[in-house]
Amino acid sequence: MTDSSTRSSRKPPDQHRRHCLRRLLAVGVLTALSIGAGPAIAAEAEIRNIVLQPGDDQYILNADVVAELTPLLADVVGRGVSLYFVTEFELTAPRWYWLDEEIVTRVLTYRLSYQSLTRQYRLTTGALHQNFASLDEAMRTMLRIRNWGIADKGALKIGRSYNAALRFRLDVGELPKPLQVSALGRKDWNLASDWYRWTFVATARDNK
Repeated sequence: MTDSSTRSSRKPPDQHRRHCLRRLLAVGVLTALSIGAGPAIAAEAEIRNIVLQPGDDQYILNADVVAELTPLLADVVGRGVSLYFVTEFELTAPRWYWLDEEIVTRVLTYRLSYQSLTRQYRLTTGALHQNFASLDEAMRTMLRIRNWGIADKGALKIGRSYNAALRFRLDVGELPKPLQVSALGRKDWNLASDWYRWTFVATARDNK
């Protein structure tokens, strides 16, 4: 029983190899960054131009995020470390007698990476991959949120007011462990917007 349990807890060879390579890459990046370390530069993001409107079957969200990678983050990507960014949306219904009712929670995740063989940047979301010749092009695409379906039409009551909230951030928790430790307390790793909050009244689609 003990031997069987021990064997089943071990990582498969390929998974273990990938884990070791990822860790070695992170250590190498940390070493390079420490050698060329300069003053920390804060990264800020801002949500703008939000439009939430009914579509054919869903309520659709469009928005722009104004953000720029710090030199450190751009360097990290260029050295082969993937960065994960998340856009989070929440919709609640106010209740005078209790806490607000949670109606919708959505998360859109992008993986930003650099392909050294092709010298291209890649954006991945779900099963969709897009390649770009420059980091700026990849960032522009990621920061332009379009046609994001956030709720089925039947989930909201026409004429009812809801509290909506949206934010964008770097998911530091997806970094390799050594880089997570390095990121603690450093403002040049903290790329995130504040929650943008507004009141939304559900309407039927205008077909005119």
